[in-house]
Amino acid sequence: MARYRVGIIACGGIARAHATGWSQTDGVEIAALADTNPQALAEFGESFGVAPAHHYLDYRAMLDQERPDIVSICSWHGLHSEMTIAAAARKPKVILSEKPMATSLSEADAMITACQRNGVRLAIGHMRRFYHGWETARGLVADGAIGTPQKVWSLVHDGLLNWGTHTIDGIRYVLGDPATEWVLGAVERKTDRYERGLRIEDAATGLIGLAGGTLISLLDDLTSYGSINFQITGSDGILDVDEDNVRLLNGSTAGWKTLEFERIDPFVGQARGVVDWLDGAVDDYRGEGAKGRATLEILMSIYESVRNRGVVRMPLKTKVNPLDLMVETGQLPVEFPGIYDIRSFLVRGEGMSWT
Repeated sequence: MARYRVGIIACGGIARAHATGWSQTDGVEIAALADTNPQALAEFGESFGVAPAHHYLDYRAMLDQERPDIVSICSWHGLHSEMTIAAAARKPKVILSEKPMATSLSEADAMITACQRNGVRLAIGHMRRFYHGWETARGLVADGAIGTPQKVWSLVHDGLLNWGTHTIDGIRYVLGDPATEWVLGAVERKTDRYERGLRIEDAATGLIGLAGGTLISLLDDLTSYGSINFQITGSDGILDVDEDNVRLLNGSTAGWKTLEFERIDPFVGQARGVVDWLDGAVDDYRGEGAKGRATLEILMSIYESVRNRGVVRMPLKTKVNPLDLMVETGQLPVEFPGIYDIRSFLVRGEGMSWT
């Protein structure tokens, strides 16, 4: 018998990754599915053995009738807050909402409040925290393998709230989740660019000052190459960290040393981490809601730095999405009109409108 029944909301590509994780975790059953697209429901149900009797076109109906212990929210960014609040009202044991946590701090805070009010645990889908390479890098930093971390450098593509959220969250995880002290940002948005229905920048850069003096430099869509990786320079060495590889350079390695470790699907690690949290095997889930909010606050602060033309000192006081505010008030006018979404290939059927 499964200890925990999972209900999955939105049956797209990321939901398949969630389902793979749940299906390979002991004590878990994928019990029900919700999606507004009948074809998506049918295909997903066939792939993961969920009978049509447990398919729902209305996610609230699924929550009401199935009462899952775990809710996986795999929708696009703009629905994370709404769906988390609705799910929390039904009091499951835990909600795992995809990244980015939300599209503004007010949404993130509403998610946290709803879960606290209803006694629900909130996890955010920064599943790369479960890459064993990132675990290894975190351990090396904690053990002093590179001395005191001083600078972190990274190049990303496809928007701050897409690749950027994974990268900033990964840097925070490897460094031990330090507090952020200040953020300084620059943003260009001359086209009407979207990503999964969310307005995003054409290009950006951010400087992030962490407690303890570490400085992060993040470049977004400014080069023809980029990845969800980063390089940490410390007082006594360097760590090069990508999604599942780690190289170390310090006084004892005689050049770059590629580290060996077990490789697993991070979505499996994510699912097992949630179950361990519920079972009491761990006291703290490594991607819980407060950590997701801290990552989102950095990204929103990059936008806010542009809006207020200066350094943002934490905590960020602006609760709306500053990029939306700048575009809607004319501070960032579109010079080349025409909405386009860089994830339009994900859309089924005729649903091609973003606003």
